[in-house]
Amino acid sequence: MKRLAIALAGSIVLAGCGLGAGKGTSDVSVTVTRDFGSHRIAAVSEKRTAGSETVMRTLERSFKVQTQYGGGFVESINGHTGDSSRHDWFYYVNGVEAAQGAASTNVHKGDRIWWDLHDWTVTNNVPAVVGSFPEPFVHGADGKRYPTTLECGDGMTEICSRVASELHSVGVPSASQTIGTGSGNDSLALVVGTWPEVKALIAANLLAIGPQRSGVYARFSHGGTVLQLLGSDGHVARTLGAGAGLIAATRDTVSAPTWLITGTDTAGVRTAAAALTAARLRNRFALAVAPGGADIPVPVGGAR
Repeated sequence: MKRLAIALAGSIVLAGCGLGAGKGTSDVSVTVTRDFGSHRIAAVSEKRTAGSETVMRTLERSFKVQTQYGGGFVESINGHTGDSSRHDWFYYVNGVEAAQGAASTNVHKGDRIWWDLHDWTVTNNVPAVVGSFPEPFVHGADGKRYPTTLECGDGMTEICSRVASELHSVGVPSASQTIGTGSGNDSLALVVGTWPEVKALIAANLLAIGPQRSGVYARFSHGGTVLQLLGSDGHVARTLGAGAGLIAATRDTVSAPTWLITGTDTAGVRTAAAALTAARLRNRFALAVAPGGADIPVPVGGAR
Protein backbone atom coordinates (compact mmCIF):
# COMPACT_ATOMS: atom_id res chain seq x y z
CA MET A 1 0.00 0.00 0.00
CA LYS A 2 1.43 3.29 -1.09
CA ARG A 3 0.87 5.10 2.17
CA LEU A 4 3.11 2.56 3.89
CA ALA A 5 5.63 2.01 1.15
CA ILE A 6 7.93 5.00 1.53
CA ALA A 7 8.21 4.63 5.28
CA LEU A 8 8.80 0.91 5.14
CA ALA A 9 10.93 0.55 2.04
CA GLY A 10 14.24 1.18 3.73
CA SER A 11 13.64 -1.39 6.42
CA ILE A 12 12.08 -4.16 4.33
CA VAL A 13 14.12 -4.28 1.16
CA LEU A 14 16.43 -6.90 2.65
CA ALA A 15 13.51 -9.18 3.46
CA GLY A 16 12.08 -9.54 -0.03
CA CYS A 17 13.76 -12.60 -1.52
CA GLY A 18 14.12 -16.29 -0.82
CA LEU A 19 12.85 -18.50 1.99
CA GLY A 20 14.01 -17.57 5.44
CA ALA A 21 15.24 -19.84 8.21
CA GLY A 22 12.55 -21.43 10.31
CA LYS A 23 10.24 -24.41 10.59
CA GLY A 24 7.95 -23.30 7.75
CA THR A 25 4.19 -23.13 7.61
CA SER A 26 1.26 -24.83 5.90
CA ASP A 27 -2.19 -24.46 4.38
CA VAL A 28 -1.70 -20.94 3.01
CA SER A 29 -3.67 -19.45 0.12
CA VAL A 30 -3.27 -16.31 -1.99
CA THR A 31 -6.17 -14.77 -3.90
CA VAL A 32 -5.72 -11.91 -6.37
CA THR A 33 -8.69 -9.82 -7.50
CA ARG A 34 -9.49 -6.33 -8.69
CA ASP A 35 -12.27 -3.76 -8.22
CA PHE A 36 -13.21 -4.73 -4.66
CA GLY A 37 -13.27 -8.43 -5.47
CA SER A 38 -15.53 -8.02 -8.50
CA HIS A 39 -13.06 -9.69 -10.84
CA ARG A 40 -10.96 -12.70 -9.88
CA ILE A 41 -7.49 -12.71 -11.43
CA ALA A 42 -5.96 -15.86 -9.92
CA ALA A 43 -5.63 -17.92 -6.77
CA VAL A 44 -3.10 -20.43 -5.45
CA SER A 45 -2.76 -22.54 -2.34
CA GLU A 46 0.29 -24.10 -0.72
CA LYS A 47 0.12 -27.12 1.53
CA ARG A 48 3.62 -26.60 2.87
CA THR A 49 6.56 -24.17 2.74
CA ALA A 50 10.04 -25.18 3.79
CA GLY A 51 11.07 -22.09 5.77
CA SER A 52 9.79 -18.94 7.41
CA GLU A 53 7.70 -16.90 5.04
CA THR A 54 6.49 -13.37 4.35
CA VAL A 55 3.49 -12.21 2.37
CA MET A 56 5.79 -10.74 -0.29
CA ARG A 57 7.75 -13.94 -0.77
CA THR A 58 4.55 -15.95 -0.99
CA LEU A 59 3.21 -13.61 -3.65
CA GLU A 60 6.41 -13.51 -5.69
CA ARG A 61 6.73 -17.29 -5.73
CA SER A 62 3.46 -17.76 -7.63
CA PHE A 63 2.88 -14.51 -9.50
CA LYS A 64 4.74 -12.07 -11.71
CA VAL A 65 5.24 -9.07 -9.45
CA GLN A 66 6.66 -5.62 -10.07
CA THR A 67 7.49 -3.40 -7.11
CA GLN A 68 8.54 0.15 -6.31
CA TYR A 69 10.26 1.95 -3.43
CA GLY A 70 12.96 -0.64 -2.95
CA GLY A 71 10.53 -3.55 -3.04
CA GLY A 72 8.18 -2.11 -0.44
CA PHE A 73 5.22 -1.33 -2.70
CA VAL A 74 3.51 -3.74 -5.11
CA GLU A 75 2.88 -1.95 -8.39
CA SER A 76 1.80 -4.83 -10.61
CA ILE A 77 0.64 -8.44 -10.27
CA ASN A 78 0.44 -10.56 -13.41
CA GLY A 79 0.36 -7.42 -15.51
CA HIS A 80 -2.44 -5.72 -13.59
CA THR A 81 -1.04 -2.34 -12.58
CA GLY A 82 -2.12 0.55 -10.43
CA ASP A 83 -2.26 4.02 -11.94
CA SER A 84 -2.14 7.71 -11.12
CA SER A 85 -5.93 7.93 -10.74
CA ARG A 86 -5.83 6.37 -7.27
CA HIS A 87 -5.93 2.71 -8.21
CA ASP A 88 -3.47 0.63 -6.19
CA TRP A 89 -2.93 -2.79 -4.66
CA PHE A 90 -4.07 -3.48 -1.08
CA TYR A 91 -3.83 -6.73 0.82
CA TYR A 92 -5.61 -8.44 3.70
CA VAL A 93 -4.66 -11.41 5.83
CA ASN A 94 -7.60 -13.42 7.14
CA GLY A 95 -9.89 -10.53 6.30
CA VAL A 96 -7.90 -7.91 8.21
CA GLU A 97 -6.15 -5.05 6.45
CA ALA A 98 -2.37 -5.28 6.71
CA ALA A 99 -0.72 -3.03 9.25
CA GLN A 100 2.62 -2.94 7.43
CA GLY A 101 4.32 -3.74 4.15
CA ALA A 102 4.11 -7.21 2.63
CA ALA A 103 7.82 -7.90 3.04
CA SER A 104 7.52 -7.28 6.79
CA THR A 105 4.39 -9.35 7.38
CA ASN A 106 5.00 -12.97 8.37
CA VAL A 107 2.77 -15.76 7.13
CA HIS A 108 1.24 -18.20 9.60
CA LYS A 109 -0.49 -21.54 9.31
CA GLY A 110 -3.88 -21.30 7.64
CA ASP A 111 -3.50 -17.69 6.50
CA ARG A 112 -5.77 -16.50 3.72
CA ILE A 113 -3.95 -13.70 1.90
CA TRP A 114 -6.02 -11.54 -0.41
CA TRP A 115 -4.65 -8.89 -2.77
CA ASP A 116 -7.09 -6.51 -4.45
CA LEU A 117 -6.48 -3.69 -6.94
CA HIS A 118 -9.06 -0.97 -6.40
CA ASP A 119 -9.93 2.70 -6.40
CA TRP A 120 -9.09 4.46 -3.14
CA THR A 121 -10.55 7.87 -4.00
CA VAL A 122 -13.05 7.63 -1.14
CA THR A 123 -10.78 5.90 1.37
CA ASN A 124 -7.42 4.17 1.49
CA ASN A 125 -8.39 2.44 4.72
CA VAL A 126 -10.65 -0.63 4.67
CA PRO A 127 -9.92 -2.09 8.11
CA ALA A 128 -11.67 -5.44 7.64
CA VAL A 129 -13.53 -7.39 4.97
CA VAL A 130 -15.83 -10.42 5.03
CA GLY A 131 -14.56 -12.17 1.91
CA SER A 132 -12.15 -14.58 3.62
CA PHE A 133 -14.78 -16.19 5.85
CA PRO A 134 -14.46 -18.37 7.93
CA GLU A 135 -11.43 -16.25 8.68
CA PRO A 136 -10.53 -14.52 10.92
CA PHE A 137 -12.59 -16.72 13.25
CA VAL A 138 -10.64 -19.92 12.56
CA HIS A 139 -7.01 -18.74 12.61
CA GLY A 140 -7.23 -15.16 13.89
CA ALA A 141 -4.63 -12.56 12.98
CA ASP A 142 -0.83 -12.56 13.06
CA GLY A 143 -0.83 -16.19 14.15
CA LYS A 144 -3.08 -15.53 17.16
CA ARG A 145 -6.53 -17.04 17.37
CA TYR A 146 -9.11 -14.92 19.20
CA PRO A 147 -12.16 -16.11 21.12
CA THR A 148 -15.44 -15.32 19.39
CA THR A 149 -18.39 -13.67 21.08
CA LEU A 150 -21.85 -13.70 19.54
CA GLU A 151 -23.87 -10.64 20.58
CA CYS A 152 -27.60 -11.08 19.97
CA GLY A 153 -30.46 -8.61 19.87
CA ASP A 154 -33.93 -9.08 21.27
CA GLY A 155 -35.93 -11.76 19.52
CA MET A 156 -32.85 -13.02 17.68
CA THR A 157 -32.56 -16.42 19.39
CA GLU A 158 -33.40 -18.46 16.30
CA ILE A 159 -31.22 -16.33 14.01
CA CYS A 160 -28.29 -16.41 16.46
CA SER A 161 -28.61 -20.19 16.69
CA ARG A 162 -28.20 -20.37 12.92
CA VAL A 163 -25.09 -18.19 13.11
CA ALA A 164 -23.66 -20.20 16.00
CA SER A 165 -24.28 -23.40 14.04
CA GLU A 166 -22.38 -22.05 11.04
CA LEU A 167 -19.45 -21.09 13.27
CA HIS A 168 -19.53 -24.50 14.95
CA SER A 169 -19.43 -26.22 11.55
CA VAL A 170 -16.00 -24.65 10.90
CA GLY A 171 -14.71 -25.44 14.37
CA VAL A 172 -15.32 -22.08 16.02
CA PRO A 173 -17.00 -22.07 19.44
CA SER A 174 -18.83 -18.89 20.38
CA ALA A 175 -20.06 -17.43 23.65
CA SER A 176 -23.46 -15.73 23.41
CA GLN A 177 -24.27 -12.47 25.15
CA THR A 178 -26.51 -9.45 24.86
CA ILE A 179 -25.66 -6.66 22.41
CA GLY A 180 -23.58 -3.98 24.08
CA THR A 181 -22.23 -6.22 26.83
CA GLY A 182 -18.79 -5.75 25.33
CA SER A 183 -16.42 -8.38 23.99
CA GLY A 184 -13.15 -6.60 24.74
CA ASN A 185 -10.23 -5.83 22.47
CA ASP A 186 -8.97 -9.42 22.51
CA SER A 187 -12.14 -11.02 21.18
CA LEU A 188 -13.79 -11.18 17.79
CA ALA A 189 -17.36 -9.94 18.05
CA LEU A 190 -20.13 -11.03 15.71
CA VAL A 191 -23.18 -8.86 16.35
CA VAL A 192 -26.66 -9.97 15.24
CA GLY A 193 -29.53 -7.49 15.37
CA THR A 194 -31.57 -4.90 13.54
CA TRP A 195 -29.90 -1.57 12.85
CA PRO A 196 -31.75 0.25 15.67
CA GLU A 197 -30.41 -2.40 18.07
CA VAL A 198 -26.77 -2.23 16.92
CA LYS A 199 -26.41 1.46 16.00
CA ALA A 200 -25.01 2.47 19.40
CA LEU A 201 -22.01 0.16 19.05
CA ILE A 202 -18.61 1.57 18.07
CA ALA A 203 -18.53 -0.51 14.90
CA ALA A 204 -21.98 0.70 13.87
CA ASN A 205 -20.97 4.28 14.57
CA LEU A 206 -18.08 3.83 12.16
CA LEU A 207 -20.53 2.68 9.48
CA ALA A 208 -22.71 5.71 10.14
CA ILE A 209 -19.74 8.03 9.60
CA GLY A 210 -19.13 6.49 6.19
CA PRO A 211 -16.55 4.44 4.28
CA GLN A 212 -13.84 7.00 5.04
CA ARG A 213 -13.88 5.70 8.62
CA SER A 214 -15.36 2.21 8.45
CA GLY A 215 -14.26 1.05 5.00
CA VAL A 216 -17.83 -0.16 4.44
CA TYR A 217 -19.66 1.28 1.43
CA ALA A 218 -23.13 1.08 2.97
CA ARG A 219 -25.18 2.97 5.53
CA PHE A 220 -28.64 2.99 7.06
CA SER A 221 -31.04 5.91 6.93
CA HIS A 222 -34.61 6.82 7.92
CA GLY A 223 -34.18 5.37 11.37
CA GLY A 224 -32.67 2.18 10.02
CA THR A 225 -35.57 1.29 7.73
CA VAL A 226 -33.58 2.03 4.56
CA LEU A 227 -30.24 0.49 3.59
CA GLN A 228 -28.22 2.67 1.23
CA LEU A 229 -25.57 0.92 -0.85
CA LEU A 230 -22.72 3.05 -2.15
CA GLY A 231 -20.62 2.79 -5.26
CA SER A 232 -16.84 3.06 -5.12
CA ASP A 233 -17.24 6.83 -5.61
CA GLY A 234 -19.04 7.03 -2.25
CA HIS A 235 -22.39 8.01 -3.75
CA VAL A 236 -25.63 6.12 -3.19
CA ALA A 237 -26.04 3.59 -6.00
CA ARG A 238 -29.01 1.60 -4.69
CA THR A 239 -31.45 1.66 -1.80
CA LEU A 240 -33.20 -1.26 -0.13
CA GLY A 241 -36.16 -1.22 2.25
CA ALA A 242 -37.99 -3.78 4.35
CA GLY A 243 -36.36 -7.20 4.45
CA ALA A 244 -32.87 -6.00 3.47
CA GLY A 245 -29.78 -7.28 5.28
CA LEU A 246 -26.06 -6.54 5.50
CA ILE A 247 -22.95 -8.46 6.51
CA ALA A 248 -19.98 -6.15 7.07
CA ALA A 249 -16.82 -5.99 9.16
CA THR A 250 -14.83 -3.09 10.52
CA ARG A 251 -12.55 -2.20 13.40
CA ASP A 252 -11.14 0.76 15.25
CA THR A 253 -7.43 1.27 15.80
CA VAL A 254 -7.06 -0.98 18.85
CA SER A 255 -9.62 -3.75 18.69
CA ALA A 256 -10.07 -6.98 16.81
CA PRO A 257 -12.63 -6.74 13.97
CA THR A 258 -16.34 -6.58 14.70
CA TRP A 259 -18.70 -8.27 12.26
CA LEU A 260 -22.24 -6.97 11.90
CA ILE A 261 -25.12 -9.14 10.70
CA THR A 262 -27.85 -6.56 10.59
CA GLY A 263 -30.78 -5.32 8.59
CA THR A 264 -33.70 -2.97 8.26
CA ASP A 265 -35.88 -5.35 10.30
CA THR A 266 -35.88 -8.89 11.70
CA ALA A 267 -36.55 -10.35 8.26
CA GLY A 268 -33.50 -8.51 6.93
CA VAL A 269 -31.31 -9.84 9.73
CA ARG A 270 -32.53 -13.37 9.01
CA THR A 271 -31.76 -12.92 5.32
CA ALA A 272 -28.26 -11.67 6.11
CA ALA A 273 -27.58 -14.50 8.56
CA ALA A 274 -28.43 -17.04 5.86
CA ALA A 275 -25.61 -15.54 3.77
CA LEU A 276 -22.97 -16.29 6.41
CA THR A 277 -21.26 -18.98 4.34
CA ALA A 278 -17.86 -19.16 2.69
CA ALA A 279 -19.44 -19.56 -0.74
CA ARG A 280 -21.64 -16.48 -0.55
CA LEU A 281 -19.09 -14.22 1.11
CA ARG A 282 -16.08 -15.23 -1.00
CA ASN A 283 -14.14 -12.20 -2.26
CA ARG A 284 -16.72 -9.72 -0.93
CA PHE A 285 -15.66 -6.60 0.91
CA ALA A 286 -19.17 -6.50 2.38
CA LEU A 287 -22.41 -8.12 1.28
CA ALA A 288 -25.93 -6.75 1.17
CA VAL A 289 -28.85 -9.12 0.70
CA ALA A 290 -32.01 -7.86 -0.95
CA PRO A 291 -35.50 -8.91 0.13
CA GLY A 292 -35.96 -12.34 -1.38
CA GLY A 293 -32.30 -13.29 -0.87
CA ALA A 294 -30.40 -11.85 -3.85
CA ASP A 295 -26.76 -11.06 -3.02
CA ILE A 296 -25.45 -7.56 -3.77
CA PRO A 297 -21.68 -7.08 -3.36
CA VAL A 298 -20.70 -3.81 -1.69
CA PRO A 299 -19.51 -1.39 -3.00
CA VAL A 300 -22.03 -1.65 -5.79
CA GLY A 301 -20.41 -2.13 -9.17
CA GLY A 302 -16.86 -2.41 -7.80
CA ALA A 303 -15.12 -0.30 -10.45
CA ARG A 304 -15.85 3.36 -10.97
